[in-house]
Amino acid sequence: MQQPDLRFIGIVHGDILRPEDAPPFYDESDRTGTLEIYPEYQDGLLGIAAGETILVLFWLHLAGRSTLQVYPRGDVSRGLHGVFATRSPMRPNPIAVSELKVLAVDGRRIKVSGLDIIDGTPILDIKKRGKAGINCTA
Repeated sequence: MQQPDLRFIGIVHGDILRPEDAPPFYDESDRTGTLEIYPEYQDGLLGIAAGETILVLFWLHLAGRSTLQVYPRGDVSRGLHGVFATRSPMRPNPIAVSELKVLAVDGRRIKVSGLDIIDGTPILDIKKRGKAGINCTA
């Protein structure tokens, strides 16, 4: 089987500088930040506008990749869980997904709210959220 050929399409800018400062989930965050899209991918932003919700996939470049079991949210009383049963950033392929509200679009920059990702984290992909979930048909 062919290995994936992933390309980072941009980088996030925000005020979260350390993993321990990040909100546990995007739906518990009121933080704002900016998604800076690299010039060669700017044309892919056509159709994204303020007021919409986007799903953003991030590459958690600081996360460990060898951990397979964690205590959810670090709470030992909840018992040990496999990483695939949690939203832990530590996993074999450290991909995160956040559902973010678009506040403004200015060229290659998308201002968003709900940010739970560390400043400098690479962006893998963006998908516009439709009324019933991800908009697959454009």
